[in-house]
Amino acid sequence: MHRDPHLNNAALFARREAAIPRGVGHSHPIFIDRGENAEIWDVEGRRYIDFAGGIAVLNTGHRHPAVIQAVKDQLDRYTHTCFQVLAYEPYVELAERLNAKAPGHFAKKTLFLTTGAEAVENAVKIARAHTGRPGVIAFTGGYHGRTMMTLGLTGKVAPYKTGFGPFPAEIFHARFPNELHGVSVQDAIDSLEALFKNDIEPNRVAAIIIEPVQGEGGFNTAPTALLQHLRTLCDQHGILLIADEVQTGAGRTGKWFAIEHSGVAPDLITMAKSMAGGFPISAVVGRADVMDAPAPGGLGGTYAGSPLACAAALAVLDVFEKENLLQRAGDVGQHLMSNLQALAQNHRCIAQVRGLGAMVAMELCKDGNPHQPDAALAKALSTEAARRGLILLTCGTYGNVIRILVPLTASDALLDEGLSIIAASLEAAEAAA
Repeated sequence: MHRDPHLNNAALFARREAAIPRGVGHSHPIFIDRGENAEIWDVEGRRYIDFAGGIAVLNTGHRHPAVIQAVKDQLDRYTHTCFQVLAYEPYVELAERLNAKAPGHFAKKTLFLTTGAEAVENAVKIARAHTGRPGVIAFTGGYHGRTMMTLGLTGKVAPYKTGFGPFPAEIFHARFPNELHGVSVQDAIDSLEALFKNDIEPNRVAAIIIEPVQGEGGFNTAPTALLQHLRTLCDQHGILLIADEVQTGAGRTGKWFAIEHSGVAPDLITMAKSMAGGFPISAVVGRADVMDAPAPGGLGGTYAGSPLACAAALAVLDVFEKENLLQRAGDVGQHLMSNLQALAQNHRCIAQVRGLGAMVAMELCKDGNPHQPDAALAKALSTEAARRGLILLTCGTYGNVIRILVPLTASDALLDEGLSIIAASLEAAEAAA
């Protein structure tokens, strides 16, 4: 393929800096030319293994043939009507299929939107409409989006909340359990009770929102004991339980919804990211009576539930069934965990390897002390890995966690190639420190 010698990463990055505000961050100064499954090629023709997956968007890989074909077929029929003006069957079918997948022995309904933050915003609206209450409790380290309400819910200041306050009122944060850093399930439960004693009475709380596995917060899994306690607490006080599955949903953890691992059925579930294989759509799935609380006109959006994205999401559901990707998520997760745990045996800087299904991370520290987070090493490792042909992401409250969100469709050989690059990059980053 002929390539324009002037179309290179450096030149494009200079154009990017001149044309786009600095608030739009970036992980790597690399411009993609094309992608296929778990590999990408940049504008200079260099190949990379993709362990980022567009931040958990590409569980079915780049340009899965079934997803692309579904969108092409939809393009030949219609691309937009606004569902509230002229309805279309793919929206209804997708809602029916997600209603059937969501946990809980009760009738369900689904609303489609465009982004994860929009889903969380609407979940809060629905909860407030149903309960007639204002308060919402979230957790430290949680990430729920970049709009004002979702920033208020997010439990991490830099870089998301810095300079953007004040945020909506009646939002409170309980502690999220983290065994590595000395926060127990009981500590989290006690912090909820403290909120009820010091900040807001339970009968003024509309919802408690939690990520079954914190994404941006560092891939910390919510213990089943906590989720079960939240279900009991919510039932006791008439509070709705919202599972934010924007990053965990669509099969990443080996279940379609990560909350399924706990056996707990939330009242509302938010999802987005990987549900349409790279096309923008989000959803709120929940109890039918709760979802029906807002009056007609209270929910919706011009692009909400785009026909193209609905077609893509239906194809993703089919791909998961035909290719047994839920099982594959478990296998990928075990493969990643065992290899990273072996790596940790030889590197004191790895404080912990953790994850659920194929949502896997390793936390880095200084001098073998997990209480001394090493964000600089995480950044150096990510940069060195990119230089060697592997795309990684960092996360965590202190920026010291390497997270892996490789497409579930990646081959074992590709996983091993990426893991080898991680090992070599860590050696190089430590040597240069």
